[in-house]
Amino acid sequence: MKSIKETTFDEQLIYKAKLFKALAHPARLAILQYLADIQTCITGDIAEELPLSRTTVNQHLKELKDVNLIRGTVEGVKTNYCLNAKAIELLRKETDDFLSKIDLKKNYC
Repeated sequence: MKSIKETTFDEQLIYKAKLFKALAHPARLAILQYLADIQTCITGDIAEELPLSRTTVNQHLKELKDVNLIRGTVEGVKTNYCLNAKAIELLRKETDDFLSKIDLKKNYC
């Protein structure tokens, strides 16, 4: 069941809010940056690359997977994590579209 507040906003704004929320934590940004830096999928424990516990990293990976920014494919006992290029491109477009509607030439104060 959707909350009353959630139903007053259109689907595009709700979607953008979920994307931006996923980006609102430095650990999730670090995970995305790490996956972008290695330019490949990683099989194994990303927690070894970050100053966080495995449990914490797994929680953040779940948040990123929930908005499709990363993919996680189980291979045996390990999970293969990759950036979802289509979702990253959509994020870029959504961010550009959202920010382009803000006219900074106007004095808002």
